[in-house]
Amino acid sequence: MPAPLISNAATVRITRVDGCGRPVCGEDSAFVTDCFASVSMAANIEEGEDIQFKAANGRQCGFKRGCPTLNGYDLTFTFFQASPELIEIMTGSPVYFDYEGKPIGFDSCSIPCNSGFALEVWTDVLGEDVCEEEAAEGAWVYFLLPWVTNGILGDVELANEAVNLELTGATRAGGKWGTGPYDVQAADAAGTPGPMLTPLDGSCHRRMFITSVPPPETSTTYIPVAGDFCVAS
Repeated sequence: MPAPLISNAATVRITRVDGCGRPVCGEDSAFVTDCFASVSMAANIEEGEDIQFKAANGRQCGFKRGCPTLNGYDLTFTFFQASPELIEIMTGSPVYFDYEGKPIGFDSCSIPCNSGFALEVWTDVLGEDVCEEEAAEGAWVYFLLPWVTNGILGDVELANEAVNLELTGATRAGGKWGTGPYDVQAADAAGTPGPMLTPLDGSCHRRMFITSVPPPETSTTYIPVAGDFCVAS
């Protein structure tokens, strides 16, 4: 299998999940944007406790290195698009509407720790041709963080320059994302788009793979989560 060179991040999709990490079906459950600066995933690792056996004379008779534990990934998402819908899904901040019922802002209130979202990221691929399906029109590296919680919008500084918005959160393992509500990889040699073939294990926080299915089109408001996944769930 070719080894892809991961280039710039191209698109992200945010999907609302419930308190069990299950995708929430509905008309206002997702948002897609390419108007962001970076996505940082820092591993949160708890070092294991080393065990050593020392003789009375100080000589070390044995040593066992402690096994580290992956607590998850600390997410930092830096973006430019101050979309009330996007921010509401990630943080639970209530949307503020105009007289026509269109979202025009949001309220910053207490942090609702029972809210959550899934984050998908598509990055461009450079280097070798990784389009193995005959019908493929391109290739991307796809990242999935199926359950991110504690979304908090950080400090905002208004000045005579571009304003960056920064959101922090943390992944959780487990959840009920399953194979997901979207077509993100080829289901056959013809390149037919389909959902993931297998769900993440309950101990996993992230999945990454090469796909020939392109990222979704960007949106300017909420997009629905529907289809067979919602009927089955």
